[in-house]
Amino acid sequence: MLAKSILLIDDEKHLSTVIQACLEKLGGWIVLKASSGSEGLHKAKTEQPDAILLDVMMPDIDGVTLLHKLQENPTTRSIPVILFTAKVQQNNYKQYSQLPIMGVIAKPFDPLTLAEQVAKALNWN
Repeated sequence: MLAKSILLIDDEKHLSTVIQACLEKLGGWIVLKASSGSEGLHKAKTEQPDAILLDVMMPDIDGVTLLHKLQENPTTRSIPVILFTAKVQQNNYKQYSQLPIMGVIAKPFDPLTLAEQVAKALNWN
């Protein structure tokens, strides 16, 4: 059986490298990376990952806007999305609860439990 793939869309390159290592080593998944919203949208369309881990705060297209673009496109609409963000105040969670996402993972995160959190949000046992 092929390993599942996750598209990581995050503009922080050093953090992306850590996240990729965590998900590949501890989750056993293939991690595709995009460093901007526009690159992420393109990769989501062309690579068709099993899931997307999406940073909320990015310079070109913020994560919530990108989520809406993914939802508008028939080829990316069904890809499950987890938001990855430092914006975790109560009012942020209210906004996120209205979005078609599988969950929210807060930054900073624990590298040793990240894969577990992703698997739980996606129901990947």
